[in-house]
Parts: sequence; structure tokens; C-alpha cells
Amino acid sequence: MTGIDFTVFKGSPNGNIVESKTHKESIKPDEVLLKITHAGVCGTDQHHKTLDMVLGHEGVGVVQQVGSQVTSFKVGDRAGWGFLHNSCGHCDECLNANEMFCPERAMYAHSNTDQGAFASYAVWKAAFIFHIPDAITSSDAAPLMCAGATMFNSMYSYNVRPADRVGIVGVGGLGHIAIQFAAKMGCEVVVFSGSGGKKEEAKSLGAREFYVTRGASKLEIGKPIKHLFVTSSRVPDWNLFIPVLAPNATVYPTTFSEGNLTIPYLPLLSKGLTIQGSFCASRGVHVKMLTFAAIHHIKPITEEFPLTVEGIEEAMDKLDKGEVRYRAVLVAGR
Repeated sequence: MTGIDFTVFKGSPNGNIVESKTHKESIKPDEVLLKITHAGVCGTDQHHKTLDMVLGHEGVGVVQQVGSQVTSFKVGDRAGWGFLHNSCGHCDECLNANEMFCPERAMYAHSNTDQGAFASYAVWKAAFIFHIPDAITSSDAAPLMCAGATMFNSMYSYNVRPADRVGIVGVGGLGHIAIQFAAKMGCEVVVFSGSGGKKEEAKSLGAREFYVTRGASKLEIGKPIKHLFVTSSRVPDWNLFIPVLAPNATVYPTTFSEGNLTIPYLPLLSKGLTIQGSFCASRGVHVKMLTFAAIHHIKPITEEFPLTVEGIEEAMDKLDKGEVRYRAVLVAGR
């Protein structure tokens, strides 16, 4: 390949989506060229839409060309990628399969900002893209690249076990996927939502119990919660949730909120609580997530939009208003 120009969709200072071009002279021996077919829209993309960078990090496409050293992919394979693009490969984190925490990691919004999932093509290192199992459609796979990887990683990497009583705060882009993963892991899933409108849907996804938090001064839920996953965009009222946590319970904040995470000091100590930060999955866990989703038929609930300026702006506007049910997916060629 002597060079390729492809279409990309970038942010701008006023938040409008701008169509542009990116040029690559060639693909390196360890890289692949992907034709993008689907791209998930994530809340993180909203945070960066005022920057001069290509948006999107939940990409799925078809391999068009492979570098001379690539043996793990061939032309025609479906593949996806998420937040992480590269790592050093030799630090303690990389050597322990935690390359997401590599001090030299290359990831979305901090590197390779001339390309992303909102584009017609992308060139990535073969070691940092993932085969899509046949049982998962490309449209379903896109949100799994970040939302799915984030929730599965939080559960798999931090000792959530079958029969654990797991609480999930929020039934949205992350929460509806978290319910499915926890249920299929054999957990007793307890869902908390601001209103009762999503009760039946949450139960159809695998929730055993459902509690409405809006207007509540106290939660009566029976057995306490061992793991609490906060998937809502707002920080919950800790005075409502701490009393229902078991001793030595763990709280997982999985969404980004402005400001500091503030939590009452005394119950943190007296109950032996853990606040566990986590991020998107490193590669080994990402592969396990896709395998687990394929085996257990875990699928995000999605709305599709065309992969165009107008489609991206419509999807991001609906996401900003909280009207997407539950993950927006951009589809090329629509």
C-alpha cells in the first residue's frame, strides 16, 4: 500500500462534528487496515467533542490489509478495538497483563488522535485489536468494546463470584450490560433506579430485585450488598446506600463525574469498605469478555444511526439528553 486517505469525523471548539481526512503513507509490519462498519457512541466521546480530534473508541470493522509480520488476522476477519491502542510491553504492569495501566500506554484522546471509530477506515496495531466471535453481530459488538469491557473487567478482575449479592445503580448504557454480566456469572442481582419505569426490563435482563430510590429516605432490601456498581451519571446518595452494604463490601464507581468522589468517613472505616477504581479491560480480560458474551448471548440494547455528520450529531444529542435506549451505534453506509 503506497498510501490511503480516509474520512474521519472530529470534534470542534463549538462542539459541532466536522468531517475531515486522515492520510497514512503505509501500514507498518505489525499493523492492520480496518474498514469500519460500526462504531459505538460513548459518554466519553461527549467529553471530547470540543477538541480537534477524531472521535470514537468503540470500533468494529473488517480487516482489509495486514502488515508483513501479522499472523493473528487475515483479510476479511471482523475485528474491534477499544480505549487502548498500545503499551510498552516491558513494565511490571504489561508483564502482569495489566497493560491498561502501563505508564507509557497509548489510548483514546491521548494518542493517535488523527483516527478513531468515527471514520471510514483505521490503522491499528494487530496486537491491540480483537476478533469478534461469530455469535456476536458487529452492531452488538461495538458497545462491548468499551461499555462491555468496563463492566466485565470490574466484575472479573475484582473478585465478584457466583452467588454474591451484587447491586447495580442505574439502568442505562452501562447498567443494562452490567445486569446481564452479573446475572450470567451466577450472582444475585439487585437493581436500584431513580424510577420504577425500567423494573420489568431490568428483571428481563436478569435482575432478581428492583428498588426505586427517588424520594426514598431508607432502603429496605433484606440481605446486604457485597458489591455495588455505580453506573449512573450522578454520584448516588451515600446515606441511602451505605446502610445496605455488607461488611467488607466493595463499591465500584464506573462512570466519570465532575468534581471529587466524597464519601462518609466513619462507615468506610467501621464497615471495612473498599472503593475500587477500575477502567476498561486489558487485552486478556477483553478477550474473555467477548467469549463470555458470545457463550451467554449477552447483547446491548441499541439504537442505530448513520455514520455521517448528521447521524453522529443526532446520536450525541440524544445521548446528551438521556434519550438513548441504551447505547447508540453508528452504522457505515446507511
